[in-house]
Amino acid sequence: MLSNSHVLFHSVHQLSRVLAKHLNDALEPFGLYNAQWAVLFVLKENGTLTQKELCQYLAVEAPPMTRTIQRLYKQGYIEQQTGQDRRKKFIQLTQKAQEEYPKWEKAVMEANEKLLGPIPENTQEELTAVITNWLTEIKLENSKLGGN
Repeated sequence: MLSNSHVLFHSVHQLSRVLAKHLNDALEPFGLYNAQWAVLFVLKENGTLTQKELCQYLAVEAPPMTRTIQRLYKQGYIEQQTGQDRRKKFIQLTQKAQEEYPKWEKAVMEANEKLLGPIPENTQEELTAVITNWLTEIKLENSKLGGN
């Protein structure tokens, strides 16, 4: 028999994949994918960030983040400004992205609501708390080990 932790991690992984697919389906009419949405959402919530900050926040390695940023740049949704240190590039949403964002957010919210429909609100709140606390603990442990 499999250990409980193995089943838990397998379930979390499978859930992540299913959620990503549903998000991709919801964003497809806009020519976006979940990785792009993650960057757009973080920039909308936090304002201008560096690529390194985006990588750290989203727990994504630099090469895939570079590809995502390049796609968003080509689509006209982000702009990059070089800081005083020329190696640092600051990334922010363009006016075009600011205007389109409510449409994307509506599609994402509708997809989320559909998936959450069968789960009672108090269970959703408990699940949010458990996941948020778990993620916080993992990030804290990683920072102690010198990781992201």
